[in-house]
Amino acid sequence: MTRATDAMERLLTIMERLRAPDGCPWDREQTLRTLRPYVLEETYEVLEAIDGGDPREHCEELGDLLLQIVFQAQLAKEEKQFEFADVAEAISNKLVARHPHVFGERAQGQLGHVKDAEGVLRQWAALKREEKKAKGGGASVLEGVPRELPALARADRLTEKASRVGFDWPEPAGARAKLAEELGELDRALEAGDAEALEHELGDVLFAAANLGRKLGIAPEEALRGAVSRFVARFGHIERELARRGVPHGEATLAEMDALWEEAKNLERQAKSDAIPRSPGHPHTLGKDRG
Repeated sequence: MTRATDAMERLLTIMERLRAPDGCPWDREQTLRTLRPYVLEETYEVLEAIDGGDPREHCEELGDLLLQIVFQAQLAKEEKQFEFADVAEAISNKLVARHPHVFGERAQGQLGHVKDAEGVLRQWAALKREEKKAKGGGASVLEGVPRELPALARADRLTEKASRVGFDWPEPAGARAKLAEELGELDRALEAGDAEALEHELGDVLFAAANLGRKLGIAPEEALRGAVSRFVARFGHIERELARRGVPHGEATLAEMDALWEEAKNLERQAKSDAIPRSPGHPHTLGKDRG
């Protein structure tokens, strides 16, 4: 047996022991409903670990997420619905079936011949539709995007799925023009003072921005997360500087805070500039030895 097999068997045994009659009282009380928030929480902690760049932290958080999968599989096993092996086999079968260009299945037909990543996505969508038809499900390419995804991420996934069947602009310029159009409609709703129209048009602006991000190869959810992080860091700079200057909380003028905001942005730029590796061939060093 491989190390991975041994480790997985050990984890499954531990989980079964925790759920045993003489196991952990807390674990024994859990249900699929009570575990719901933990799945989401652990997923976000994995994302934070990726952003943090610490491999050990990433490894640990992946383990916490794996626990949630094993935990749910154990609950299903107790109800005689399925078990972890069924979960692993199901995703293995799906991966093989949806990668005929790798595993050779359907290679003689239209499917199985792809030249690039875009072709893989189109083939994946076609195979998925075939699977759904075989199961008696709907044929919409938009199916399979969870409603509980953050709205920005869901917009990204929905437009990406629609693009697989050609419902897309050929170039980012088309998506950018759509964003400008939606901003114009938002401006008109703002001028009219129509609260309902404002919410509608703001939603369209956000959706169009998410679509533009996809066309640019930028995940909008990640872009917004970055913007939020920068806001937190810059506002933290404002608070620290105001405290250092003895300005009471809430009494700073907007002009003072704007100036500190710009200062924080400049410090960010300087930090990025200082982090650029300098080498004899780097543009920042050219000309420094000339007389």
